[in-house]
Amino acid sequence: MAGTPKKPRPVQTRKVPERRCVGCGGTFEKRDLLRVVRSPEGVISIDFSGKKSGRGAYLCKNSACFKKARKSGILSRALECEISGEIYEELDKEIRFSEKEAAE
Repeated sequence: MAGTPKKPRPVQTRKVPERRCVGCGGTFEKRDLLRVVRSPEGVISIDFSGKKSGRGAYLCKNSACFKKARKSGILSRALECEISGEIYEELDKEIRFSEKEAAE
């Protein structure tokens, strides 16, 4: 046994977390989506870290998808509460910024 070579260990690849966009239903990497979260206290906010506690819903950074989600009210159904216009405006601003950044 002294001269038998060891078998190389297979390289383990890390699993990339994926989430489904509530607007279009597409599956994307978690880092490519915006997370909207309803905290246990009922406060709605955009979660840039992806780690806030509470009920979350994901949106892809596509303005057409965002408009569809806003018009259909699917985001408020996913979070099980009403969403104020301020949150929608903040989401719209963030999505437009992401699209502009991707175009450059």
